[in-house]
Amino acid sequence: MKEQTYRKPERVTKRSRFKTIYDQGVWRSSKHFTIVTCSNTQGGKRLGITVTKKTGNAVKRNRIKRLIREFFRLHKNLFPDKHDVIIMAKRNVPPLTFKQACHELTELFTREK
Repeated sequence: MKEQTYRKPERVTKRSRFKTIYDQGVWRSSKHFTIVTCSNTQGGKRLGITVTKKTGNAVKRNRIKRLIREFFRLHKNLFPDKHDVIIMAKRNVPPLTFKQACHELTELFTREK
């Protein structure tokens, strides 16, 4: 069985790394999300999450972050090896179900580059 966790080494945490990914990464967007992908030297798949106050109140922002983390945990096979991925929620995202969020994010990762 594959590992379905989201541990500390799988997170992008440093502000400097976020800036590097924003500058050097490949950007793709959908209706509610934007992803930025950039290669890393650590060798693993890492996830960074950005949800700004423009998205909504704290309850809404935390829900979106939980949905994104759960998507990463269950769909690690979609994330490229040796890459850092930042998933950003766009402003005014309606209350999405997990199924809707998964469908949209899966399309983003499987779409032709």
